Parts: sequence; structure tokens; C-alpha cells
Amino acid sequence: MKIGIAGMGKMGSAIAARLAGLGHEIMVWNRSADKARATGLKVAASPAALAEGSEMVISILADAAAVKSVYEQMLPAAKGKLFIEMSTVRPQVQQELSAKISAEGGRLIECPVGGTTGPAREGKLFGFAGGDAADVARARPVLDQMCRRVEHVGPIGSGARMKLAINLPLLVYWQALGEALSLIRDLQIDPQRLMDILADTSGAAGMMKNRAPIIAAALGGKEPNVTSNVDTMRKDLSEMIAEGRALGRQMPVTERALECFDHASKQGLGGKDCAMLPVSWSAKPQKL
Repeated sequence: MKIGIAGMGKMGSAIAARLAGLGHEIMVWNRSADKARATGLKVAASPAALAEGSEMVISILADAAAVKSVYEQMLPAAKGKLFIEMSTVRPQVQQELSAKISAEGGRLIECPVGGTTGPAREGKLFGFAGGDAADVARARPVLDQMCRRVEHVGPIGSGARMKLAINLPLLVYWQALGEALSLIRDLQIDPQRLMDILADTSGAAGMMKNRAPIIAAALGGKEPNVTSNVDTMRKDLSEMIAEGRALGRQMPVTERALECFDHASKQGLGGKDCAMLPVSWSAKPQKL
């Protein structure tokens, strides 16, 4: 299948490599052309050219502004096309986008995912699909090649809300882990052993299965390669709080976590891997 992919960040690039490896004819576009060319795949000159030359378009973009900008350029070529929008944004963004694409004769489903670049390269993401059942069924063969599990959770907007809910405890956990480490850093336990102990307890998040060795290395002074940075998580926390307020929900823990992430960004950690947040917090006294 001819598949266009908009957004060659770490996740978009990993998904492109996965689908290309399975025999799809992949064309990519990115705001920074160098990132698109680095994939070694065919590069579209613009989002419009990407949509025109593809049977199906996948997008995984930085934020709502990027989603709106890219799709405004793709709308003229939407007729008959299926779009899979995978960005982490609020439900209303997906709902408004779906209406515009439908008006042009195309179809949209959303499918934000759980997982990082490793699972993306291996087709082991967890997809939260939102949209009409027929459209989800049409996308299913490709979704199943990207994901170990795909759940159709409701109409357009449902996937976005599910993704925010899934990520919320994890993002709060990064800060909680930093505070936990601040209690035990002076015990002088080897970092690998320390993280092995923490990962084997009921207080550990699921991500510790894969990330504990990376955090241990960071505790030992080795800064990890960036898979998901602190500023991206700040953006997601802001989206969660905004959605909670729109629903009339109070979110005091999430709001406090965002303050801590804001502090980390101001301290120069914004572009660094999220593992550096708990390491930095536990290394020295913090004052927000």
C-alpha cells in the first residue's frame, strides 16, 4: 500500500521504518526536511504532495498547532483517502479535523498509541482508536502491523481522551520517582542494584521493566539518549489539565506535577530524556 507519513520525529521515523520493512511503499514529510531525508525513504515536498501521492496518510505530530497546519495543506487531496491521526492532542482537535476531512470526501480515525520507539520499530504499540467502526476496520490491517493491541474505544475524540488518561499516571510517576530517590540516594547503593530493587516492588510503574537500567545509568552519570523529552511531557500534562477542566474535574496532583516539570525545563532539562527528571530531582535540593 502507498502510505504517507507526516511527522518524522522519533516515533514517526520508527513507524515509517516498521511499515517500510513490511513492504509498504512509504513516502514521508517533515517540517525539517533533513529529518525526512535521514529516513532514506521517499520524501514529499509538502503535506499536500504527501496526501496526493498516498492511498492512506498517517500523522504523528508535535502538538495541536502542527496538526491543524499540516492538515490544512492536505485537505484539498482528502477525497477518498483514509487518514490515521496519532498525535497526542485533546479530543476537540480530532473532532474538528474529522469534520473538515469528511466535508472534503475523506475519512479520519484517530489512533494515539502507548509505547516508545522500541515498540514502534517492533510493531508492539498499544493503539487507542476512535472513529466510525467501518473506518477503523478499514485501517485495521495497518494498525495491526504497528500495534500489538488495538482497542476501538468509541467515536472520534475517544482515543485522544483515552491516551491522556493512560499517560497521566505515568507522567506523575516520573516526578514521584524523583522524590522517592531523594529519600535513598545517600544510602550509597549501586544504581543498578537500587533500580533493580525499586523495579521489583508493587510501587513500580510498568515502564520500569524497560527503563530501570536507563535510569540506573543516568544515576551513575551516563546521560541517556532521548526517547521522550521533558518538554513533550510538559505539553501532555498541560493537555490533560485542560481536558480535565473542560470536563469539570479537579486535578490537583497533575497540576502540581506540571509545576515540577516546568521547573525542570527552566533548569535546562526540557530537551533531555525524561529519565533525567527524577535523577536531577534526587541529586540536589530543589526549590520550586
